[in-house]
Amino acid sequence: MRRIWAAGLLTFTVATADAQTLRIGMRDDPDILDPTFSRTYIGTVIMTAMCDKLVDFDETLNIVPGLATAWEWADSKTLVMKLRPNVSFQNGEAFDAAAVKYTLERHLTANGSFRRSEIGAMDHVEIVDPLTVRVVMKTPFSPFVAVLTDRAGMMVPPKAAEAGGKDFGLHPSCAGPFSFVERVAQDHITLDKFPGYWDAGRIHLDRVNYRIVPDSSIRLSNLQAGAVDLTEIAPLDAARVQGDPKLKLISVPSLGYSSLTINTGAFAKADTPLGRDARVRRALELSIDRAALVQVAFGGLYTPNAQATSALSPLYAPSVTPRAQNISAAKALLREAGVTTPLSVPLTVANTPQGLQVGEIIQSMAAEAGFAITVQAMEFGASLALVNRGDFAVSLGGWSGLLDTDSNAWSFLHTGGALNMARYANPAVDALLDGARGTTDLSERRKLYEGVWQAVSADLPMIYLWTPRNMVGTSTKVTGLRFLADGLLRLQDVKVSK
Repeated sequence: MRRIWAAGLLTFTVATADAQTLRIGMRDDPDILDPTFSRTYIGTVIMTAMCDKLVDFDETLNIVPGLATAWEWADSKTLVMKLRPNVSFQNGEAFDAAAVKYTLERHLTANGSFRRSEIGAMDHVEIVDPLTVRVVMKTPFSPFVAVLTDRAGMMVPPKAAEAGGKDFGLHPSCAGPFSFVERVAQDHITLDKFPGYWDAGRIHLDRVNYRIVPDSSIRLSNLQAGAVDLTEIAPLDAARVQGDPKLKLISVPSLGYSSLTINTGAFAKADTPLGRDARVRRALELSIDRAALVQVAFGGLYTPNAQATSALSPLYAPSVTPRAQNISAAKALLREAGVTTPLSVPLTVANTPQGLQVGEIIQSMAAEAGFAITVQAMEFGASLALVNRGDFAVSLGGWSGLLDTDSNAWSFLHTGGALNMARYANPAVDALLDGARGTTDLSERRKLYEGVWQAVSADLPMIYLWTPRNMVGTSTKVTGLRFLADGLLRLQDVKVSK
């Protein structure tokens, strides 16, 4: 046994890991571990080890089989999926067409579901036979299969989910390689290998232990000391990992983005010049030098962006580029809007070194234009709750990014979208987003999204800042990790040598 320093004031006493245990350092504590109700990237990382999806994607962004082995569109509104045989959930229930019907309709209808916006075009699911489902749409919805490469495609056992209700995520069960063991809030989450996993030959770990370590420098120290085997790496720490012969850096471009979300809804915190006047939001954007921001905070490893689509995607609109910093134009916009400066703006950020640093850089830049930004650092879960109830002015956040732009845009920008924390409502944008769902033509979809980003760049309910890179550091003892553009940790084929 040995004691290791893991999270500021906390210490853990743990058994020295053998070759069958993988210890992972995570930057945040996730929200609920339920595919229907989860909304955090960290939660998705952990659920990826527990919950196989109907489909996944590969290194070239091609959709590949998962729990579904084949699929085809019978017509523009009817998708037929063939399911993998001899699969069971970790609680012993059989995975079959009834489970798919239950899960997808739960995603669609459950009160508080964050998947509803993602699959909202779905009408119902029909059971053709025990291993075949027919998914019927209300309207043509071309991104549907791509949406299933994330949480919407994670299946849950009907009996267990019904019995657990909203508390199912406290003791989740899925059809993936690892089963839930325990969770201690702000400390750790433990999973054990599920012996009944359908693809058991690819699972070489007996246990996975996720340790919550918000401070990136402490995560790196734990990796260097051998207290964890794999951890998220902050960009400014990348060179230290590359310079250590006992470590490896794995870095891939991301499908995600980071942004400032501005409260424009019917809330007291939105009843300000910033929340009510797009000219003031434009002034804030013009006060920010995105290139300098990513250079200082991320060593230039991230890419400035002005849309929710990564340049990796065939749906990226190259005509929509970040505006250059222009302090004089920002000041002029504030004068035009009749704003008395300095304008006080509270900015909510995650209480991490990176969150604080970015907040302070934005604070310094915006001060030149006449904004008096107060950086309010909060624990991630608390800040999420604050934003959910509309009790914020501006929030710094991000999205890990999904395969299709629809998943990065519709829920965040469509009127009534489940993740529309800006409470943005623009009928023209709604029509463009809906139109992109209704066609399969790639060039037409790209053109529609270009219109979305042009409108959003004018209204600025969200100020997109950069596209990140996904980076993890591992011990050289860790092999077999497949790290893709969504940043999730797929643990098939992963080994830890002695």
